Amino acid sequence: MLTFLIRRIVAGAALVVVVATATFLLLNLTGTDVARNILGETAPRSAVTAKSHELRLDQPLVERYWHWAEQALRGDLGSSWFTGAPVNQSLVDTLPVTLSIVLAGLLLAAVLSVALGTAAALRGGWVDRMVQFAAVLGTAVPSFLIALVLAVTLAVQLGWLPATGYVAIDASLTEWLRSIILPAVSLAVAATAATAMQVRGALMDVLRADYVRTLRSRGLSTRSVVFRHALRNAAPPALTVLALQFIGLISGAVVVEKVFGLPGIGTLANSAAVRGDAPVLLGTVVVTVSIVVAVNLLLDIVYGWLNPKVRVS
Repeated sequence: MLTFLIRRIVAGAALVVVVATATFLLLNLTGTDVARNILGETAPRSAVTAKSHELRLDQPLVERYWHWAEQALRGDLGSSWFTGAPVNQSLVDTLPVTLSIVLAGLLLAAVLSVALGTAAALRGGWVDRMVQFAAVLGTAVPSFLIALVLAVTLAVQLGWLPATGYVAIDASLTEWLRSIILPAVSLAVAATAATAMQVRGALMDVLRADYVRTLRSRGLSTRSVVFRHALRNAAPPALTVLALQFIGLISGAVVVEKVFGLPGIGTLANSAAVRGDAPVLLGTVVVTVSIVVAVNLLLDIVYGWLNPKVRVS
């Protein structure tokens, strides 16, 4: 098991390095005069030259990358070129917002997909057809449209939940929950649709297996067969889809945060991209990829627990 984990950690670290390097190169090969953008079109040339020197933009690309990589390895992702705010602090301020709605959406999707997929596999008939129709509809409708509908109906018209803003969990647990419900539901719809169909298909395959018929012939109830045996064997394919949905939820959070006015990492990355703030963009990419790698590592551990054969594959 230790060798299994080491291989996964090394592969994840290599992925972070490759993505960070590619992002750095792309951001520094755009040909944009960043110093001019920061100081404005009316700034004298001498000031622009001084600013370029301050930001190390007059150095060779390899030297700039090495300097950034050394800082990043020490845990320092630099400072914003436009505001001077440390990137680390900006991420600390915005990351909890994004993780709150993404993890809440993922948890909601996991619960609903297991319930819907299991119901479709066991009952069949009109229940199965309704679940399949809802899955197609949930996959087809974009998350930003769902977010707009929820914001207009439940927040603006009915006033049940806040339409915009975010309350930190340490300020008020109740208000934190109220502020993330609509964004989390907006993100969860598509993830639920895709995962529910995977749960349905995997569970139907497992229920047709010989060992399931053997368990039933021994007098075990359907509830016991499904929840103690079948769902565990049907879990790996569903977990794979759910892990992929996690990546999709992070990208979808960029739009959902804009709709609900949430100060998350998606909003931070979007504003940095508009301004060309390379340190902030690099920081958000490194942190986002690291989170994805950590989630996949956790998924591998769960796989190894569910199926020991995975550990040696």
